[in-house]
Amino acid sequence: MRNLFIFGPILVLTTACGSVEQITGQEPIVDMRGVNVTAYQADLWECRSYADDVALGRQVMVATAGGAAVGAAVGAAVGNSDTAKQVAGVGAASGALHGVKDGLRERRMVIRNCLNGRGYRVLN
Repeated sequence: MRNLFIFGPILVLTTACGSVEQITGQEPIVDMRGVNVTAYQADLWECRSYADDVALGRQVMVATAGGAAVGAAVGAAVGNSDTAKQVAGVGAASGALHGVKDGLRERRMVIRNCLNGRGYRVLN
């Protein structure tokens, strides 16, 4: 659980320095043949702003809490309170990773759908 308090602020600080997609290497790959680059950059910026509506932090918190609860239940079933605490921590970390993965996947989908809707051919 302690790791979540360390990595959470790091995630927030790194996302403030650039788009999540730039940091994670998940930029959309667009067929640029015949595309006005200036118009594309403006559209990409707008599509990213729509993706900012994805509640990434909330998804991570919910998944973390769910993972911790499942881990605590499993740990309590197979061991004592110390085991329950340890397995709850592992469950919380696993839940957090799943929450981040799901949130990033949703962001990519929003950006892809937005760009497709504006007539761009997104290749990835």
